[in-house]
Amino acid sequence: MRKDFVRGSRSFYLTLALCLILGVSTDAAAAIGYVTNALDNTVSVIDTSTNMVVGTIPVGAGPAGVAATATGALVYVANNDANSVSVISGATNSVIATVPVGSEPTIVAVTPNGAFAYVTNFGSNDVSIIATATNTVVATVPVGSGPVGVAVTPNGAFAYVASDSGTISVISTASNTVTATIPVGADLRQVAITPNGAFAYVGSSVSSTIFVIDTAVNAVVDTIPGTPVTVGIVILPNGRVAYTSLLLSGSVVVINTASNNVTATVPTGAFPLLLAATPDGAFVYVANGGSNNVSVIDTATNLVTAIIPVGNFPQGVAIPQGPTSKDQCKKGGWMTFVNPRFKNQGDCVSYTNHLFK
Repeated sequence: MRKDFVRGSRSFYLTLALCLILGVSTDAAAAIGYVTNALDNTVSVIDTSTNMVVGTIPVGAGPAGVAATATGALVYVANNDANSVSVISGATNSVIATVPVGSEPTIVAVTPNGAFAYVTNFGSNDVSIIATATNTVVATVPVGSGPVGVAVTPNGAFAYVASDSGTISVISTASNTVTATIPVGADLRQVAITPNGAFAYVGSSVSSTIFVIDTAVNAVVDTIPGTPVTVGIVILPNGRVAYTSLLLSGSVVVINTASNNVTATVPTGAFPLLLAATPDGAFVYVANGGSNNVSVIDTATNLVTAIIPVGNFPQGVAIPQGPTSKDQCKKGGWMTFVNPRFKNQGDCVSYTNHLFK
């Protein structure tokens, strides 16, 4: 079996230098972050208000990508070496289910409504769709060779899947069929979609380029050069800034999404892989696979303000995004959020007001 990371298994990143290489509760003020540790077969639980590891969860072999529902109730971990997905309860921070999927599962994306998790299977060239209500695979969609990254549009209508072979497969989430195939470039990695759903950003490990796709026409409309061996991409909730990890340089570059220009470079740790932003966009968390830690970038200054030791070879980071409007707090909606957790409806509304003031 292959054993590299965002190409489907992790030793690809461990040897990249040689061959061009990849029960805690909280309050309304901060969320819990989850970091996969590939060589420990664990997930580190980080309290983002203190930047301390507050728990460690055993999962399957070779955990890579991780994603959470918006409520934080469920966290999905792709176990690359076990051909499975571990499902973590956000309420207890323990594994409550293990879901068999395809070969070498790599990245996970959860639909905005939390109903489904899309899992790329690098080794079997397909995507497994897990129904979160039952934690069972309800569909399998063939895509391009060596699927790696996946992201779901904010309206939940489409999943964009980046493949090692150089294409983006666009899956309709209504029918779970591929409705478009976009030629891009070889060795594609993670995908991120702007909050308005207008553009998808995808990096490559060989072309030193980030490709910008217009989702209205499903075509590449811009490129951002000078970004060698891009692995992870995250776009802040305001949609104006993207952060991308450059594996070999041990840094993250900052991109203005209006101009698609690189505006800053932030040194992190060795082999930075996947990233996640806090719900308010104030911080970006970067998994440094070669340093066994997570860098915390203050997005106001683009400086690393904390370094968090975690497990062995961290790869993925997920931070539940919580409510994005006060309407989600109404009619008992505030009670569905586990991470962050709210005391009452007013507490939930205050949280959303703080995020988007």
